[in-house]
Formats: sequence, C-alpha cells, structure tokens
Amino acid sequence: MNNEDLQFKSGNPGAVKHGNFINYYQFHPPENRINLLPDDIWNIGNVVDNSFVALDIGCNAGDLTASLKQFLDKATKRNCVILGVDIDNTLIDRANEKNNTNELTFKCLDVTRIKERDELFKSYLSKYNRSKFDGVFCFSTTMWIHLNHGDLGLTTFLNDISQLGEYLLIEPQPWKCYRSALKRLKSYKTIFKEYENLKMRTDVEEKIEDILMRTGRRKVWESERTKWDRKLLCFN
Repeated sequence: MNNEDLQFKSGNPGAVKHGNFINYYQFHPPENRINLLPDDIWNIGNVVDNSFVALDIGCNAGDLTASLKQFLDKATKRNCVILGVDIDNTLIDRANEKNNTNELTFKCLDVTRIKERDELFKSYLSKYNRSKFDGVFCFSTTMWIHLNHGDLGLTTFLNDISQLGEYLLIEPQPWKCYRSALKRLKSYKTIFKEYENLKMRTDVEEKIEDILMRTGRRKVWESERTKWDRKLLCFN
C-alpha cells in the first residue's frame, strides 16, 4: 500500500480513502456498539480449550477491540484473545502503544492481499490450536473494500471472511455513507476509482446479507438501526 494513499487530504482527517480515521473513536465511542451486542449467542460446540479466539478486521487504533475483549470475556465465560488488523500502520502503532495485555495482538494488514493475510492468520491460529477463529468481527469496513476494489472485490472479501470463523458479526455501511465519503474526497479533487463502476448501490446492505447467506451462513441476530443508521448482523 502506497503510504501517500493512506494520508488524509488537506488537513481534513475525515477525507480518507480507506476509512483510516485518526480520531474515529471521538465520534463513535466503543460503547455505542458494545451496548448493542447480545450476550447469549456465543455458545460454541467443540471447545478446544478455555479460550475464545477472535479476529477484528479494521481495528483502527484498537479502542473497540479492547472493549470487545472485555465483553466477550463475560459473554462467553472464557478468556478472549483477539487479533486486530488494520491497513494503516500508524493506527496499529497507536493500538500497540496503548495495549497492556498479551491477549490483544495488533498487526498492519491489507486484508485484500490474500497471501499475506493467510500467512498471518494461520500463524496466529496455530498458537491456539485452531484452524479458524471462534468469532470474526468486521465493523464498518465493507464500504472501504467496496470503494477501492469494486463489486468483485467486496464479494471476494465477503466469501473469504465467511470461511474464517464460527461466528461472523458484520456492520455494513448503507449507501448514504458512500455518498458522504465521495463528497469528502471530491472537495479535494480525489476520487474512488471504482465508484462509477459499482452495481451494488442503494441495495448494498441487502446484497451483502445475500452473499453471506449464499455461503451457507445463517443469520442468528441483528440489531436495530443505530443513531448513525447502521445495523449489526451476526451469522453462524
């Protein structure tokens, strides 16, 4: 990833191409999502040990990842360990600086780079005698995959992450978020190169759910729409 491609434009931290906002949790505190999560759906058969091994895709500076661990410790009555990954190395550095436990691991990763992704996940899972994660979490990341890699890139990403864990919790962005992201970049004469080619548009949330269901997943829970007009979906 070109480091310049990760920089925000003209001093505006909201004008980014990959969702790597430097002050994200000032606007979306972790508890806004944690308070929505159900605590009664995380029962997993064939428990290998007393760990719940999770993946957080698009972890930003790690604030939500840390809160997610606390929630899962209580909800699963097991010791939760989480691998958090993000495309922006600066955010990962911040996550590691704040992290004071070896139960959270933060790594810089572009999840669309399949070889690098598979190597990291395999190495991490081997430490816990797992072939897949117990839970995969993907909060407000799908739009950035979609805008930068198109319909095919999003579909491939969804098919891939569907195979990574026993549970998958995803928070898709609705179409109005795409328009807002485009508007922010257009102000600085920058565009998302795939935007005009997208076929999944106003129905993108429904399409994402349909793609996941076609992988054999079953939706077990969804939240009400939040004040920022998104909903959380959980599949197993």
